[in-house]
Amino acid sequence: MPAKPNAERGIGPKYAKVPPPSGIKDLPRYLNELLSGFFSRFAYIISLVWNTGHWILLVMSLIALLQGLIPVFSSIISKDIINALQTSLGTGKESEFFQSNVFMLLCFFFLIQVLSRIIGSISGAVHRIAGEKVVKQVKSMIMEKSKEIDLASFDQVSFYEKLENANREAGNRPIQILSQVFSMISTVIQLVSYAAIMIAAPNLWWSILVIAAVSIPSALINFVYRRKNFNYVWRRSKDRRQMNYCSDILVNKDLVKEIRMFDLGDEFTGRYKKVFTSYYKGLVKLILDENIWHTVIAIVTSVSSLVLYAAIAIKVFTGKILIGDYTLYTSAITSISFSISSLINNSATIYEGTLFIDNLISFMNEKATIVPRLSKPKTVTHGTAHTIEFKNVSFKYPDTEKYVLKNINLFFRPGETVVLVGLNGAGKTTLIKLLTRLYDPTEGEILLDGVNLKDYDVKDLYRMFGIIFQDFGKYAVTVGENIHFGDIARSYDLDEIMDAAKKSNASDYIDKLPDTYDTPLMRFFEPNGLELSIGQWQKLAISRAFYSQSDVLILDEPTASLDPMAEQEIFNQFDSLRKDKTTIFVSHRLSSATVASLIVVLENGSVIEQGDHLELMAKRGKYYELFSTQAKRYITEAEHINGEDI
Repeated sequence: MPAKPNAERGIGPKYAKVPPPSGIKDLPRYLNELLSGFFSRFAYIISLVWNTGHWILLVMSLIALLQGLIPVFSSIISKDIINALQTSLGTGKESEFFQSNVFMLLCFFFLIQVLSRIIGSISGAVHRIAGEKVVKQVKSMIMEKSKEIDLASFDQVSFYEKLENANREAGNRPIQILSQVFSMISTVIQLVSYAAIMIAAPNLWWSILVIAAVSIPSALINFVYRRKNFNYVWRRSKDRRQMNYCSDILVNKDLVKEIRMFDLGDEFTGRYKKVFTSYYKGLVKLILDENIWHTVIAIVTSVSSLVLYAAIAIKVFTGKILIGDYTLYTSAITSISFSISSLINNSATIYEGTLFIDNLISFMNEKATIVPRLSKPKTVTHGTAHTIEFKNVSFKYPDTEKYVLKNINLFFRPGETVVLVGLNGAGKTTLIKLLTRLYDPTEGEILLDGVNLKDYDVKDLYRMFGIIFQDFGKYAVTVGENIHFGDIARSYDLDEIMDAAKKSNASDYIDKLPDTYDTPLMRFFEPNGLELSIGQWQKLAISRAFYSQSDVLILDEPTASLDPMAEQEIFNQFDSLRKDKTTIFVSHRLSSATVASLIVVLENGSVIEQGDHLELMAKRGKYYELFSTQAKRYITEAEHINGEDI
């Protein structure tokens, strides 16, 4: 079944959900809803920039005022200079030029031009500086929001559409929109000033109506195509993400070896070009269609300007006005026409920009559900052992119908060592995600010390766990910082970090590194950044767990890339160091399960067996089958190796 369009899936900005007018009578309702949405988005932008820095709005307002008035004063002074020169010609007073008002007017004109250039330079600097600050503000907002959004959101396509659009547009859009708003203010000042000049001119007030009339079609075209452009960009978010994926994957350092060996470069390049061709085709059609309309309108506008210029020229020939007046009035007509066109273009661009800002608003309005359900959440008693209980817990991932876990009932005693066993896809990692409240159960409840996890403060709850996931983090910082991330709330203590590395056997290779614990990892930022093997990374991740002062240690396949001997050493270390801590392991190597006080066997999302090693071996069930098969393989491999040695 083909995927539903974004609008049908309820994805996208609010404005897209405004139903179009069903007829002329419905048009006021439609315009009201669109305009109310526009003004609410614009108010959001103003508050965003105001929170970034009050000075930005104040300075931009002053610049807009000056940029609106300077061209008008410049035109008036030019008119006075030309008229003064015209009236002095043939009077024999040319020698008195430097004593006349003309020289003073020229000085004023020069000063205004200098001021205009200075204001222009200041405006450019302010926009660049303000732009950087607003980008930082928006990126910080997105990062802060990402810290509180549910993990479940990252499993949904709609979330990535919001995130992609917010990241792509929202950083630069606010300052661009404000720049255009203040440019419009300057334009309005010029428009009103030049309109007043034309109204005061002898029988030329009608020229304003002509200019306004020919500008209306341009306004309609701009608004129609700004909306079409936004609709197109929003609908094709998937295409852009596919293009980004294909282009980024060829320069991904973790995949470059496989890409090269399997000769996948042409495959992903071809996929990029195919998606781009489709995306580009629609975009070009929009641009060409819009420009055809603008070309027709430009011809009509030029013809009307020619008629107006000719009408003013006739007044010069008949002696009704001077040449300086001609320059002022024609300049006024040109400026009025340009101002109206600029207002139309800017307002359409601002309208389009506010629609893109809706992507940021939509992202920022993403609601977290992994929050305490109590107004005064409970806090965890740290430094003690805890009981953990799953009661009739079932779970399915968002937007799916299949249950990953079904009717789980488990009880972990304080200080117990639990090993989760099962084939891939049995639900082991999902169970850990529920225990750590990265997700909430679809059904049932999980109790910590007899209290539902939902009653605890979430951050305080997370502090209780020391955890290493299968896809543990590899951070482009120093070795010491990678370990320190296990408990970032504590001050960086090299002795404690070295002790954690020793417990995970990571110190064996760290001590041989060029700068030991100050060695930068990964070649993202530092030229001497070191690339570790997957086994070395795993030992570093395990060091983080040792460094954390947590009450519950959780290791989800933490030793998958280690040899059996190294793995056993790690488990022995954990067994001696865990003291009264509850420890939960997920491991495919069942030799580690022999020391566990509780083994939980999962299959297809259900608990099919639980007990200690001896109990489960005596049952001769699934655990017995898995353990015996694995043990037999190890024995066969050992005999083969010994046979070769002989």
